[in-house]
Amino acid sequence: MADTTGHPTDTEAPSGPDSTPRRSSWKHIGPGIVVAATGVGAGDLVATLIAGGNFGYTLLWAAVVGCLVKISLAEAAGRWHLATGRTLFDGWAGLGRWTGWFFVVYAVVWGFVYGAAAMSSSALPLQALFPGVMDLKAWAVACGLAGLVFVWFNRYAVFEKVMTVLVGVMFVVTVYLAVRVTPHLGQAFAGLLPVLPDEKDSVLNTLGLIGGVGGTITLAAYGYWVNAKGWTDTGWMKVMRLDNRVAYLTTGVFVVAMLFVGAELLHSANVAISSGDQGLIQLGDILADTYGRATSTFFLIGFFATSFTSLIGVWHGVSLMFADFVARTRDRAPAAGTEVASGARERSWPFRAYLLWLTFPPIVLLFQGQPFRLIILYGVLGAAFLPFLALTLLLLLNSSRTPAPWRNGPLSNTLLVLAGTLFLVLCVKQVLDQPWADFL
Repeated sequence: MADTTGHPTDTEAPSGPDSTPRRSSWKHIGPGIVVAATGVGAGDLVATLIAGGNFGYTLLWAAVVGCLVKISLAEAAGRWHLATGRTLFDGWAGLGRWTGWFFVVYAVVWGFVYGAAAMSSSALPLQALFPGVMDLKAWAVACGLAGLVFVWFNRYAVFEKVMTVLVGVMFVVTVYLAVRVTPHLGQAFAGLLPVLPDEKDSVLNTLGLIGGVGGTITLAAYGYWVNAKGWTDTGWMKVMRLDNRVAYLTTGVFVVAMLFVGAELLHSANVAISSGDQGLIQLGDILADTYGRATSTFFLIGFFATSFTSLIGVWHGVSLMFADFVARTRDRAPAAGTEVASGARERSWPFRAYLLWLTFPPIVLLFQGQPFRLIILYGVLGAAFLPFLALTLLLLLNSSRTPAPWRNGPLSNTLLVLAGTLFLVLCVKQVLDQPWADFL
């Protein structure tokens, strides 16, 4: 008997002394909430909002497919951690030194630019909520320092609780907005049919929406959060799978709700907004004009929750991965999930060093502007990460590195190949779109 991902159920897996299957229960849910909150940032909401504004409900199906694709990647990462008792970086290291070089270059360049972007995104709604108190750069620095202090002094358990509260705020705000704009449900259901808009570049726009639904490196961090929760063996496999599905059901609610808002508030009125985070500030102004200042304020609170969860999620999750990278490189010993579960990684100097890297160097970018060549590298590396993740998971989970009962089934392989192909196409497009002549 197999589950929906094409793998054996927990009852079919051999049970060792530490792998007694746990019943899947809602009370265990946690890492999925964290990965959903981190993966859905302001940029995802803007992209979905613009898709709804440009195409109405036509691409609703693409948003749903995007969630299904990401489920397969996060589930595979979590399954590796639980099935082997080793971390994902330990698996990558077994594939060759090239994986370590890719990760460290990615972590350094991506983290430097992302830090500034995350701080600015969190600052925008605060500046709108409290006009005249501080300028945008001061708010951004305050958000970065708040994230640093929070993650530095708290372990995973507290981090998860705060993320859960902020996700609750995001959920209430997005669902309220979706109901407030009074969606046309008949058109929405029609949008579940896989139809492409009759416009130029509709295929690439559709692929971009599918690929942009919630998460980049946070999908790889999911396995680390699973371990940090205390799940370190196959006994937690069924719980992890439920947790992962909840993550992308939650993500789906966020994305579909914002597509409803775009379709009803922007598409119907033929209103366009900016493609950056400023687009959400514009949406706040539109909501104030249409439904009143109270609705706009409520939305800005949700905007802040969305941005700040992404900030502290990356501050914690990617720092955890970087700490594991350093430990594996320095000790040359297998990196065990139990080390993450014990909290040792969160207390280590590499974890805190990367926290500082995410916070202080990016502050310079806030005041001096983002260097052109670095932005190009950031875009290319970001686009390349998900094909890298899909490829390495396929290699790890179809080999003897993974115990036989937990290797990929046909459905998992199909979804991972689909995900890898999708993200490779988007990566090539991103590379071709860069102004390389100016770069060189």
